[in-house]
Amino acid sequence: MKIKIKSTVTALLVVLASFSLQAQVFTLKPGASVVKVDGTSNLHDWDITSTSQFGKLKADVSDGKLLEISLLEFELNPETLKSGKATMDKNTYKALKTDKHKKIHFKLKKTNKIETVGTDTYRVSGVGSLSIAGTERNIDVSFNAKVFPGKIQISGSQKLKMTTYNVDPPKALMGTITTGDQVTVSFDSTFSK
Repeated sequence: MKIKIKSTVTALLVVLASFSLQAQVFTLKPGASVVKVDGTSNLHDWDITSTSQFGKLKADVSDGKLLEISLLEFELNPETLKSGKATMDKNTYKALKTDKHKKIHFKLKKTNKIETVGTDTYRVSGVGSLSIAGTERNIDVSFNAKVFPGKIQISGSQKLKMTTYNVDPPKALMGTITTGDQVTVSFDSTFSK
């Protein structure tokens, strides 16, 4: 009888352990994320922002600890990027070829490292693919992840060159105002169950 009870308890513990280590799926909904692009020009610095993105994150979380990220996908319609200046927005959409390419898409291909940097906060590094204006490139990424009950917040920034994605830096006023090739993309996104 003792052996049967021990076997049942052991089997139950194995089943419970497998449930606690199963990947959980979190979803990013519009309004739960801010993406900001900062750039320069020969006249002044500029920025453009979007708060309308979609995405999914699949992670192994056990006892509030982030063990693995097996999926991270993120997309936005480039025409949701707004600067508050209609002419700048129009030039941005033209440069991003939004008449043909309706989304900017990122997908994490591989997680290289997850390290603890604070209470429920982790530094994640890996490799992803980023598609802008119809051109896809692999990119090394690094971002912070903070685990909350029922949600995960990721944040970070990445320097990019527009020409890497075959985007001509926008110009205005018949070419008298030119933007710099390098931009910094910052993001703060909360994925919820």
